[in-house]
Parts: sequence; structure tokens; C-alpha cells
Amino acid sequence: MATTAGAAVTGSVPGGGTEPGAAASEAGVNSTIADELLDQALAERRALVQLCLYALDRARSSGIVERIEEGLAGIGVTALRPDGERFDPARHEAGGTLPTDDASLAGVVAETEVVGFVDRGRTLRAPVVTVYTTR
Repeated sequence: MATTAGAAVTGSVPGGGTEPGAAASEAGVNSTIADELLDQALAERRALVQLCLYALDRARSSGIVERIEEGLAGIGVTALRPDGERFDPARHEAGGTLPTDDASLAGVVAETEVVGFVDRGRTLRAPVVTVYTTR
């Protein structure tokens, strides 16, 4: 890049124009930098979400748990507590069973043992649940 009296001159040609490929080349560089910054921001977001989940699993205060979950929900990461839903092995992990005499409850999630999380439709962690079974 040449400079004239402190002003940058990029790809200038006689007649005051710019070289035909100069603008496209600069746009390509800017696009590459933007892509790299986006990749870095997304990687940092993933790391922070994982750190929040780690902290959440170790929090002893229900108020702290609630606040972390609210913060995560604010960026699109939602908690999964499928209590009362039909057990689905594609979305839930069975952690145990609870016998019941009510046949209509068989295969229904009795309680969530470990909260699951989803990030805008992508499962980060499946919830670990206890499922009703008939005696």
C-alpha cells in the first residue's frame, strides 16, 4: 500500500479509478476476518455455556440455579424437565424406574433426576429421568 502525504492510496490507477480486482480482494479479506471473528465468538459462547452447566450442576442454592437457568434461557439455552411426558429414549436417558399400580402411567416420566439442556433445538445434554413401570 502506497501513501501520499499521509493518505492511503489503494490500487489507484491513472484517471482516478481503482484496479478492478482491488475492491473484490478487500471484500474477500474482510469476509475472511468476519468469518474468523464469528467462529471465535461461537467457540467462546460454547465454552461459556459449558461452564454455566458445570456451575449449575454444583450450585447448592436454588436461587443460584434459577438465576443461571434464566441467564442461559436469555441466550437460547433452555432447561429440559420432562416430568409427566411419555418417556422417549431418543430424547431422555433412563436413570431408574418407579413401580406403579396405575397402568396409564407406565412409560411416563415420574421425575427428572438430572436436568437436560437444549440450545436452540440442539441437545446439549439429555435429561436423566425416572420412569414409571407397572408392578
